[in-house]
Amino acid sequence: MTTPVLSESQTLLCAASLLIAPLACAGLALINSGLGRARSAAHTMTAAMCAIAVAACVYVVCGRSWQGFAGEAARTLTIGGKSWNWIGAVPPFLSGISFDGSPALLAAWMGMIAVGLASLIPLGTGSERWRLASICTSTAVLAGWTFPLFAHWAWGGGWLAQLGVNYGLGAGFVDVGGSGTIHVVGGLTALTTAWLLGSRRGKFGFDGMPAAIPGHNGVYILFGSLLALVGWTGLNAAGALLFAGVLPGRLALIAINTLLGAASGALGAAAMTRVRFGKPDSSLTANGWLGGLVAVSATCAFLPPAAAILIGLAAGALVALCVELFELHLDIDDPGGSISAHAVGGIWGLLAGGALGRFPGGNSGQVLAQVVGVATLLGFVLPMTYGLNWLIDRFQGHRVAPDAERQGMDLAELGAGAYPEFVTHTDDFMQR
Repeated sequence: MTTPVLSESQTLLCAASLLIAPLACAGLALINSGLGRARSAAHTMTAAMCAIAVAACVYVVCGRSWQGFAGEAARTLTIGGKSWNWIGAVPPFLSGISFDGSPALLAAWMGMIAVGLASLIPLGTGSERWRLASICTSTAVLAGWTFPLFAHWAWGGGWLAQLGVNYGLGAGFVDVGGSGTIHVVGGLTALTTAWLLGSRRGKFGFDGMPAAIPGHNGVYILFGSLLALVGWTGLNAAGALLFAGVLPGRLALIAINTLLGAASGALGAAAMTRVRFGKPDSSLTANGWLGGLVAVSATCAFLPPAAAILIGLAAGALVALCVELFELHLDIDDPGGSISAHAVGGIWGLLAGGALGRFPGGNSGQVLAQVVGVATLLGFVLPMTYGLNWLIDRFQGHRVAPDAERQGMDLAELGAGAYPEFVTHTDDFMQR
């Protein structure tokens, strides 16, 4: 596969898009903080900053080496007469990249932002009980191995991207804005985090029924959702230019589809909660907004607007249902709704986008290519992620001590609360 070449206008548009993309990280950090209790708000934001910092540094040191870029050096296997490009083989520390706005440099920049966003997804699930040191270690593994490995397969000219060339499956696995590469990888990491950490103290009563633990700041949640829309638009636009080879004129469609996905996702979640509970739920509506953003990102450059609305509506409703399913029937405590919004929303978007998108070479085999990508995420990335985080738990320990959790993560790990003038916790809760 040859290295893509961007025109001067494409390079400028990609750089402008990447300048606003970090707002997606800021938005998600605010959402995670708002959905948690006040006694852990500062810890959640500090963990977000540390996770982004660790992810960016580790990605530059070695992650980008494994991810690579289409046309760069990579390790391949020949199976059945077909070449399978399975991992990048470029120098560490961004060595060998031309620092003059080359596509490879822009892709590395996007990778730093993308892996930072992916590292924030598990924080919403592990909120109020995940040690800061363990967060940093888990993030280093995500940024140094798990994310770049799948990113190479999907974005770096790897074997999933080659499914179209090697087996005639449409355009190969398509993941323009990172529904699978960022969000399903991050969401599956969140799922393993929930399994390993267990639930928060007091979440489930002695009878096994979950107790409602509302987030402490609805304004953070909703404002973070609006910030995320801006950053998501930048990520989707940059991904389309770098990995889908679209022309600048299609960026308007990408922005429209991104907004439609978020809007319809919020409406789908609001309608579902209205039907289920009698009134719309603001936090689940925000999760539906995120789920819609995640779902349309995979094929945002190739969706007609009507399809973006349909995908977003279904994603919002699905996220609202899955939050309840995971909590009520599977005993999974996910304060941020990260598993539902990112993992479930991403999987839905990959499959639905493959069916409803209009791809340059036609749609023949595209759904199967998307199914192969989803199967790889569930059948390979999930068990690998669980195994790596299980090892971290064995040697370092993920969860704080019960007294620290009772006291609150702000005081236990940072020594000061986010709101020192207010009482932010009590001890009147019970543990199953």
